[in-house]
Amino acid sequence: MHSAAPSFSRRQTEIIALLRETGRVSVEELAARFDVSPQTIRRDLNELSDARAITRVHGGAIVASGTENLAYDARKLVAQAHKRLIGQAAARLIPDKSSLFINLGTTTEEVAHALAGRSGLLVITNNLNVAIELYRNRAIDVIITGGSIRPADGGIVGATTVDMIRQFRVDTAVIGISAIDADGTLLDFDMREAQVARAIIENARRVILVTDSSKFSRSAPARIATLADVDILVTDHLPTPAIADLCAAHDVEVVETGGPQEADSNGID
Repeated sequence: MHSAAPSFSRRQTEIIALLRETGRVSVEELAARFDVSPQTIRRDLNELSDARAITRVHGGAIVASGTENLAYDARKLVAQAHKRLIGQAAARLIPDKSSLFINLGTTTEEVAHALAGRSGLLVITNNLNVAIELYRNRAIDVIITGGSIRPADGGIVGATTVDMIRQFRVDTAVIGISAIDADGTLLDFDMREAQVARAIIENARRVILVTDSSKFSRSAPARIATLADVDILVTDHLPTPAIADLCAAHDVEVVETGGPQEADSNGID
């Protein structure tokens, strides 16, 4: 016997529809949109989360999916302010006159944006958006890997990409991921992308993981590596003491950038 489908209120149904369009919603904007209290919105989000219709994150919610990533334009909107701060913090860790990989992701693109005025860098990337951000600066050498271009986001993936990555040994890898499991496993939605990220990690002397805290509450099917393979984690904040302990156990240096936060009495945001 099949269990009945969950029954959502009209407001909750509209919240789901809005999430599918934008990728992320905040308690504050939803309270203003529907002219209700933040407590009412938190209750809605908690009920939707319990029904696995959405995923709760600090300050709001994101689309719930463990098998398919958000559309590129929606991903750019998720934790946008946090990603900008993360990108700036990561860029400060990268010295001029050094070599680096930058992989796919809207957070790694923020790192590239923060590096755009630097000099003496050699950047190898499988991200067309990163290349477009950096190539105008004649003081930065940009190498784009071969491979198949994904029309959805300008990502370059495939066996050719992996082979080219393995021709290099760089000072720093800047990697983004789609999700982090509770045991520290780094995950992605695309197996081909995961293979490229793995090759990038294996061929860098230092690995900087850039990710906003929402990735700690998401799931994805393709394994990349683990926190043990990371040297520095740059994020807005660590969501739980258990994650902090995991980073400490693997000698991962943590840089927390902070960013917009919303007080929440129930501790879920």
